Amino acid sequence: MVLQVWKSFRALPLWVQIWVAGILVPVNMASLAFVSQPKGGWIALLAIGAMVPNMAIILIERGFSKMMALPHLIPWGILVVWLMVATPQGSAAYGGYLWVLLGVDLVSLGFDIPDAIKWWRGDRATA
Repeated sequence: MVLQVWKSFRALPLWVQIWVAGILVPVNMASLAFVSQPKGGWIALLAIGAMVPNMAIILIERGFSKMMALPHLIPWGILVVWLMVATPQGSAAYGGYLWVLLGVDLVSLGFDIPDAIKWWRGDRATA
């Protein structure tokens, strides 16, 4: 199964592989470095909580599919709105990180919303 998942990941376009493994996951996981900052635990919960269900989806689907967009919509939607409306104040590093997180998750939602719609309309293929 691990080989099947790996092959599915590698079947994605190279830019998607770089986006997911080099930017999206690391930036959201970096929220753990800021849990001691104001609202840092909530930020981490929303940032990482949106990704955790994808582990189950990858295993059930035996690869990467558009279904993986669904768990991002609500937590990252809440996170993005929160960061735009009431950004928590903390250290300079935390403030900079929150701007990066906002940008990355906004871009991700830009991909996720169309993918979720395609999945709901029946595009259930895995890469």
